[in-house]
Amino acid sequence: MNYSETICSLATSTGGAIGIIRVSGINAFEIVDLIFRCNKDKFSLKKVKPNTIQYGMILDGETLIDQVLVSCFKSPYSYTGEDVVEINFHGSNYIAQKILTLLLQNGAVSSKPGEFTQRAFLNGKMDLSQAEAVADLIATQSEMAHKIAIKQLKGGITNTIKSLRIELINFASLMELELDFGEEDVEFADRKKFVELIELLISKVEKLHSSFILGNAIKNGVPVAIAGHPNVGKSTLLNTLINEERAIVSAQPGTTRDTIEEIITLKGIKFRLIDTAGIRETNDEIEKEGIGRTYKKINEARIIICLFDAENINEENANQFLNDINYFCNDTINLLKPEYVFIINKIDKINGKVNIPQIIYQNKNLIEISAKKQINIDKLKEILFKITIGDISIENEIIISNARQAENLLKSLNYLKNALNALNNGLTTDLVNIDIRSAIHYLGEITGTISTENLLENIFANFCIGK
Repeated sequence: MNYSETICSLATSTGGAIGIIRVSGINAFEIVDLIFRCNKDKFSLKKVKPNTIQYGMILDGETLIDQVLVSCFKSPYSYTGEDVVEINFHGSNYIAQKILTLLLQNGAVSSKPGEFTQRAFLNGKMDLSQAEAVADLIATQSEMAHKIAIKQLKGGITNTIKSLRIELINFASLMELELDFGEEDVEFADRKKFVELIELLISKVEKLHSSFILGNAIKNGVPVAIAGHPNVGKSTLLNTLINEERAIVSAQPGTTRDTIEEIITLKGIKFRLIDTAGIRETNDEIEKEGIGRTYKKINEARIIICLFDAENINEENANQFLNDINYFCNDTINLLKPEYVFIINKIDKINGKVNIPQIIYQNKNLIEISAKKQINIDKLKEILFKITIGDISIENEIIISNARQAENLLKSLNYLKNALNALNNGLTTDLVNIDIRSAIHYLGEITGTISTENLLENIFANFCIGK
């Protein structure tokens, strides 16, 4: 990217009442001046007060294109840290393309995906984790995902990582000082205190990294597979949870031949419910394919609902079902161990107490429901929510939802553990310091304190144009 160029792009979708075109760069005011006319003599955007809005016209020569509002932000007090002009126009696609064409003809260039935010990062307006939070904020589809993105944008991760790096850098500096005086056998760093510090940092980084399980689930939705033998009420449960007749319900076994996915939101968290084909032995090739897809979806799920029929449940079919699940679903796809919820359905059809098999009786996530009569459905929703959130407070804790950040945390964690082992085994200062420096490096990659051109291109290429 050539950061001496002035870039422009449409920052809103067309078809609405108002559209916005954003211009950023060293010549932003001069380029817009060439096509914008205000009712003031000797008017220049360069001379207006910062953070003000000017009313006027966009002209192609003497031809009126639109009446607009132009917002001016002067460097360094703008989103990108450069001179920025935002043109608010009537939301016609023709007007948008006409204004963009005029800007390009007068010296601007079209921005690349994420280039405005990339310039903001390079100009010190935000760090890399905050830049990624911008993209997450745009993509949020639930209240919880929005809260996580906002906290990251405000620097929650930034401050935590900065604190960790400062502590490591201070001790690494002392250890390097020892190397300079190696022949004199001088020890500047207290080994006992250093071990205590590394142990504390390991616990902090482990906590941050483990939060990715929750953060990723909230960001992308929690996959919940509804599994069971034929006719236990899987499709009825899906329809009840989404409050819509989405799946076909029939007394005939094998009705569901493929997986069906729907979304529900519980207390700000998105759950992806997956209705699956009934698990059984069959000679029907289409049904076999559906059952194969069932096992794949179960293998990818964060939560597996094991559904049983209250009228027909017994030790034999419960054991058979769980053996099938354990045999086919070996977690080769799902890197996170799934949580199981055991549901006894159709309790409205029996008199008295359900005879629950011993194999599932002691499970903490066991509930009796009637999907058809909507009995205990709210309790089931509470269980799903509790499994996902656990004891974590979204309001008070830092949650990692970005896979790149989680990967770098894991790398840093591994090097910290290597350093701790080296200290405990009495290895030399230079060997310990290699691991410490590597841990510092990967923490720095999270916030962009340490970055490469390829890393930045990979991150910002996933942004939308105009942001």
